[in-house]
Amino acid sequence: MLKAEEELLKKLSIADLERANAYARDLGSGLQVVRSFPQGVTVFGSARLPQDSKYCKMAHELGGLLAKNGHAVITGGGPGIMEAANHGAYEIGGRSIGLNITLAHEQHPNPYLTDCVTFEYFFARKVSLAMSAKVFVFFPGGFGTMDELSEILCLMQEGKMPKMPVFLIGKDFWKGFDKVIGKMMLLKLINIKDAGIFTITNNVEKVVKAANKIGHPKISENFYDGFREASALSRE
Repeated sequence: MLKAEEELLKKLSIADLERANAYARDLGSGLQVVRSFPQGVTVFGSARLPQDSKYCKMAHELGGLLAKNGHAVITGGGPGIMEAANHGAYEIGGRSIGLNITLAHEQHPNPYLTDCVTFEYFFARKVSLAMSAKVFVFFPGGFGTMDELSEILCLMQEGKMPKMPVFLIGKDFWKGFDKVIGKMMLLKLINIKDAGIFTITNNVEKVVKAANKIGHPKISENFYDGFREASALSRE
């Protein structure tokens, strides 16, 4: 252990150490599940949408198509869009994973999961959702979905994670977001390459084609293994 680390431990209280250990346990449980299947397609979206909504129907269709093509479907494990995508994969007999989280309301594991882990902390769940994916899909959602989308885009923009296909499903919903991106470019807050990180579409088959193009990684392999951040490369 480095001297600086020893000094830090001395300054931490018992409560700090217990909190750090709880974080590590939560993250470890998630990564253990992530390492049990090949990277698949992670689907985000609202927990509040009913299953007969057009977006849930699209998510259900997508889950089934992905399963038919041998891709694992990963969601936050709850109702709404998550349930629809998991249901589509589950009824085909595919791998349907739910990375759930303990919340005061809304969130409970849906019944269409072949694998499930429940987190206490959002950050551990978000890391696991990211490391599960070779393709990211975002259906309409609220603050949680926007938080997950903006973090994924920011990490890819800054070279903190591998760049993978990102699809925003629902042109009518995401057109407002696209306008905001356009204003960001006009003000030079982002560049044109940043705007190209994601694709807005109504065609769920584009997601399947992207996943098929990447193929089926081995369970023992992950795109994050050996990944080096852009900032680290620039220092060499």
